[in-house]
Amino acid sequence: MLLNKLTKNKWFKYTLKGTLFLTVSIVLFFISIYIGLWGKIPTINQLKDLKQSQATEVLDIKNNLIGKYYIYDRQSIPYSDFPQYLIDALVATEDARFYDHHGIDTKSLFRVLFKTILTADESSGGGSTITLQLAKNLFGRQNYGPLTLVINKIKESIVAKRIEELYSKEEILTFYLNTVPFPDNTYGIESASLKFFNVHTKELNLSQAATLIGSLKANNSFNPRLFHKRSRSRRDVVINQMVKYGYLNPEEASKIKAKDFVLNYQHYAPNQGLAPYFRAVIKKQLDSILQLDKFKRPNGEPYNINQDGLKVFTTLDNTLQRYAEIAMRDHMTKLQKQYEKAYGNHDPWLKNKPAFLAMKKRLKKYKTLKALNLSEKEITDSLNKPQKQELFSWDGDTVKSMSTLDSLEYYLKILNAGLISIEPSTGEVRAYVGGIDYRFFQYDHVSQSKRQVGSTFKPIVYTAALENGMSPCTYFSAKAITYTDYDDWKPTNASESDEDNLNYSLEYALSHSVNTIAVKVLHETGIDSVISQAKAMGIKSHIEKVPSIALGSSNLKLIELAKAYTSFVNDSRPSEPVFITKIENKDGKVIASYDDLNPEQTIPKAYSDYTRQVMLEFLKATVNDGTAQRLRSSYNFKNDIAGKTGTTQDNKDGWFVGIMPNLVTVTWVGNDNQQIGFSNTSLGQGANSALPIFANYLQQLNADSNYNKITRAFFEKPSDDVIKDLDCEPTKKDNFLQRLFETNSDKTTFKKKKKKGILSWLLGKKD
Repeated sequence: MLLNKLTKNKWFKYTLKGTLFLTVSIVLFFISIYIGLWGKIPTINQLKDLKQSQATEVLDIKNNLIGKYYIYDRQSIPYSDFPQYLIDALVATEDARFYDHHGIDTKSLFRVLFKTILTADESSGGGSTITLQLAKNLFGRQNYGPLTLVINKIKESIVAKRIEELYSKEEILTFYLNTVPFPDNTYGIESASLKFFNVHTKELNLSQAATLIGSLKANNSFNPRLFHKRSRSRRDVVINQMVKYGYLNPEEASKIKAKDFVLNYQHYAPNQGLAPYFRAVIKKQLDSILQLDKFKRPNGEPYNINQDGLKVFTTLDNTLQRYAEIAMRDHMTKLQKQYEKAYGNHDPWLKNKPAFLAMKKRLKKYKTLKALNLSEKEITDSLNKPQKQELFSWDGDTVKSMSTLDSLEYYLKILNAGLISIEPSTGEVRAYVGGIDYRFFQYDHVSQSKRQVGSTFKPIVYTAALENGMSPCTYFSAKAITYTDYDDWKPTNASESDEDNLNYSLEYALSHSVNTIAVKVLHETGIDSVISQAKAMGIKSHIEKVPSIALGSSNLKLIELAKAYTSFVNDSRPSEPVFITKIENKDGKVIASYDDLNPEQTIPKAYSDYTRQVMLEFLKATVNDGTAQRLRSSYNFKNDIAGKTGTTQDNKDGWFVGIMPNLVTVTWVGNDNQQIGFSNTSLGQGANSALPIFANYLQQLNADSNYNKITRAFFEKPSDDVIKDLDCEPTKKDNFLQRLFETNSDKTTFKKKKKKGILSWLLGKKD
């Protein structure tokens, strides 16, 4: 009777029809989502092969991570690498009933759905299980307007159920922790552990693990780098949750909460962190290597460096690299201040100076405005408009309001630097500093820049002379000569204290970098012979056929100069620089071996063993008693070291090559604008501008017993013939025949090489 009465009630009918309509609508709505009308949902088969974009890792010779290439900063690790307390912290905080449900915590989910739909309360809680979050992490979300949250939640629920059917709880946790987003655009627990604490996940302590798990609630708000206090408070919430669910006893929790956590933040972005210039070279090499057919996938497609989780094993030593970067930074910080102070009120980078005006017209913005037919005043007014920008500074980067022209003037005064260390026996690059800061100066001064090499080219001249039969004890006068066939060019020495009637041996002349004698040695040897010698020693850049090459007028790359010098400690053979030793895919399969990447090649000797031993003695003399003697006198180094300083015209480039039996290091310092040099030679000479970087570097190596193989190595002993042929005085005065036949001519020509007569033989013969 009651039922009959209700069925006749129009309001009951309306309610029943409305409920039925709502139910059918919800079912149809769900079905429409299920069949993909709101976007495709991954099938069971697709979920069986979960593939996620992974960062490619760049590793040093000890397999330490030095950088990554990625779209998403993600590294995958197995479940066995997760500490139990990491798992406990995650479950206690994010999904307390994780082990009891099958992907959906119905109670929480309905709370969210109905509160969101009926009350429009978006703060009603996530209601997400770990599996639901995994579904979101894997496939993301789309925008459906007002229904966005509901549709995405339903889609994620369907995917979560399918995931639970396919995978165990351990596998789900593994997928989750390898894909979940952490602060600073970091994906996966391994990447987060390395970035924030510089340890692998398995090495995290409980406090660190709780800190990272706590950041999952809100990546930015609980970023431990940006909001330390807030992050610590959130860590304590995680600890309390672990106590609440029985994963941790209250006493231990109290001890952990009483202590703060300490970050050890690492930069792995391409323009930050350790060895960014080196990583840029590796990236360039990989882009070429992975396009080769033999290094592609089995299906013929190339690997994607940013997505496929490759492991690139390199020759870099991260400790040597760190020492090199510290050495550069410590010296350049001081040198920059000295450099600016030395100019006083005569700064060449000011707005009214030629260097500034020339650079102004090279600006891209200037050229754009000029193309619009704007007047010079209108262009200048536009370039003078200030805007906020971050500026490089050795005292700490700052943000200032500065115009384009102000910025140009600011950066025109900044000195830059480069360094490379190569193991001569293998060519493997152990340290690589392409500039002072990759964020602001991305031009690589090791592999890209070409600069005049100054006196560092002289050993190549002397090597050619020895190879062409010149005796090590040949003497030359330091007297300046005018070369009439080259516009009356008259090279002089940095020091004018050399006596005209004093003659120097080759060893003395090279070790003390006597310019006039270097040109005379070139004159006797022949320009073509010297250029051929340079090519044999690995120099590929063009060398102009002019006598000034004896003084280093040629523009060469730092890396090719280093290659040439390796021959002095590598059996007279230049070492080809090696960067990559092996490449593996994400499954650990080698896709490119050392031999694939660095095929063995027979490099002919660039010169004889005799010449090598003589030259090494010359270069040792440079350190012991020549232009680099401050390594002994000021730094008190006892190591076996040979080397060569270099300074170019107007003190625009400072060089130092440090040779040790197992490591060859080249350093360079200068202004990126080659119109601007140092104000004086005492400050700008290689012994002062570039050598101290090597010295700071070696000091750190000497203090580290792990590098005794480098620091305590000894040079080869010269043969008896070499010792005998070097047994002569470094200087001698003109003898009787010289005074008798001297014409006092101070002019000569490079056009024809004079035949060696009895007089020249007598003058060149050793005592």
